[in-house]
Amino acid sequence: MTELLEIQAYGRVAEPATLVIERKLPGPPSRIWSYLMDADKRRLWLADGVMEAKAGTPFELVWRNDELTDPPGMRPEGFSEEMRMKSRILEVHKEKRLVFTWGETGEVSFDLRPEGDEVLMTVTHRRISDRANLLMVGAGWHMHLDILAAKLRGERAEPFWDGWLRLKAEYDKRMPA
Repeated sequence: MTELLEIQAYGRVAEPATLVIERKLPGPPSRIWSYLMDADKRRLWLADGVMEAKAGTPFELVWRNDELTDPPGMRPEGFSEEMRMKSRILEVHKEKRLVFTWGETGEVSFDLRPEGDEVLMTVTHRRISDRANLLMVGAGWHMHLDILAAKLRGERAEPFWDGWLRLKAEYDKRMPA
């Protein structure tokens, strides 16, 4: 007998310094893949930056979170209008898996699995430096994925910064100290 596990909106700590978060998104996989690889589509939910679908190639992600929702909500003190991060593609399996470095120390993978008319996207963020960053990363991925899901469904997402602040407080309650 196969037991289906319900997808939880919140990320979970899969092992020390690793966050896993899942979303079911309206498919097909080619549609979701385009929102990962196409800079113009990716900037609508995560970050801008041209990626070449080839292992070993460098790229830069450029976040402008104030542009993700209208209104954007109130940006917390200490965050700038734009953030940049240099990364490198580690692995590419078209419409199935994308892995890249997260700056100098981390790694993020996106795994896509078709499930009927939907696609299960699993985001795994490895080597998160400490609990404070885990809370920021958890809230960040959660909010960015909520925006992606809303865009794919033609819905309106919660203002980015309001959602991020709310989720950071939630992750603080849920994540082990």
